Amino acid sequence: MKAFLGKRSLSLLLLSLMLLVQGTAEAQSIISYKWSQLPKPQQFPEVYTEVEGVLTFRGSSERSAPAFGTTEMKQFKPVIAWNKATKKSSWGGGAGWTGQPAIVKWSPEVLKTMNVKAKFLKKPGFTEVIYASLDGNVYFLDLQTGEETRSPIKIGNPIKGSVSVDARGYPLLYVGEGIPEKGTIGFSLFSLTNQKRLYYMSGKDPYAKRTWGAFDSSALFNREEDTLVVGGENGLFFNIKLNTAFNPAQKSIKVSPVVSKYRYQIAGNSYQGIENSVAVYRNLAFFADNGGSLQAMDLEKNVPLWTLPASDDTDASIVIEQEEGVPYLYTGTEVDKQGIGGYSFLRKINGLTGKVVWTRKYPCFSLLGEHPVNGGLLATPALGKKEIGHMVIFTLARHGTFKGGLMVAVDKKSGKELWKLPMKNYSWSSPVDVYSEAGKAYIVQADSVGNVSIVSAIDGKVRGTANVGANVESSPAVFGDYAVVASRGGKIFGLKLQ
Repeated sequence: MKAFLGKRSLSLLLLSLMLLVQGTAEAQSIISYKWSQLPKPQQFPEVYTEVEGVLTFRGSSERSAPAFGTTEMKQFKPVIAWNKATKKSSWGGGAGWTGQPAIVKWSPEVLKTMNVKAKFLKKPGFTEVIYASLDGNVYFLDLQTGEETRSPIKIGNPIKGSVSVDARGYPLLYVGEGIPEKGTIGFSLFSLTNQKRLYYMSGKDPYAKRTWGAFDSSALFNREEDTLVVGGENGLFFNIKLNTAFNPAQKSIKVSPVVSKYRYQIAGNSYQGIENSVAVYRNLAFFADNGGSLQAMDLEKNVPLWTLPASDDTDASIVIEQEEGVPYLYTGTEVDKQGIGGYSFLRKINGLTGKVVWTRKYPCFSLLGEHPVNGGLLATPALGKKEIGHMVIFTLARHGTFKGGLMVAVDKKSGKELWKLPMKNYSWSSPVDVYSEAGKAYIVQADSVGNVSIVSAIDGKVRGTANVGANVESSPAVFGDYAVVASRGGKIFGLKLQ
């Protein structure tokens, strides 16, 4: 561990002490904040969507549901059922971080309004995969076969983040752009009746404190309030009243957005970029930024509830779980601002007060420079349920060795380590928790050399592995016994969990 000592030891010690002290100290105040115009007060419903599928990054407003349905496995091994080659851009093809697909089982009424190929309009139980690629296209595929269900939407710019489908099951799609390959950059809303763009928001915004305009964050739709919230890498938090008009009889959908933008500044933090996907519990929205400050926003009063001081870059999305009416947050940091070596800090935080319940730290490496590859927590944690309801599972990159990683299960209440799985190859891909009907829990975990493994979630033992041939930075989504994930090698894969 000599790489973590020497001339960086003092700064790392101070950072460690600062984060540990937060467990007893109150959250800090924000220096300044301002809305471009005040949005109307709102709450999110307790159930994000009633549509079958995974409609946004990690499937819910709490970012805790990356799989839909149950998965019955006998061999505990993923098998490649199909693959789809993408095109290429300056960033290659396939998908990067976070790169999770949406998987939607459309209602018959909505399916009739869309330009899906005729054979799929008649297919019983038709379920569609919607995957945004680094090649600048959004692909539409049949879950079971990988066959294209309609033509791709050409965005032009590489897409690194994850798409979102309207939580009402309306034919409305959010797509954020990752790289300004064609000069412009922002996010769009598309009609899925005819795949035409309905709305475009530029990320190059003079209201923002930062000029980088990418949107890796995956939006949340409030199905009761007809609103959308999303964070931008320009440091703005968007709360948008959509004013949606969907007419199934006429096969049309329109939006007339009213946009409210929130900007902020926090003491000791000059990094405002929001790359993680905003998580919401009722009226409280939570996000972190490139400086590592965490923030709670009250969507009813439109004021920040609390903030935490800067730590290190936090791109993994915050995961929320309610305990006795209190939302608790699970989150962690990268090793980025600390240099080539430092600690990834994993924390549980009271979402009402900002008080840190527990902290764990793990040493990790990071590659800096023109093409950085950070270590620490880039994978969004898996919130345990059923037989692992007492666990939260984190996957860390560049731990132990520069190429290595670590999966660790932590007790939700105490923060005690329950098991750990050293990984020969690091991962930015998020662990996906899947369950049998009887409640047995397993983790689907991809890594940087293309391994997709099934891990027993109760004890951390690898049960079976398939290899897709190239680094998987993206996060899988699971529907029943199908997992869908893309690699940096230019392909999208459908994996049968057997």
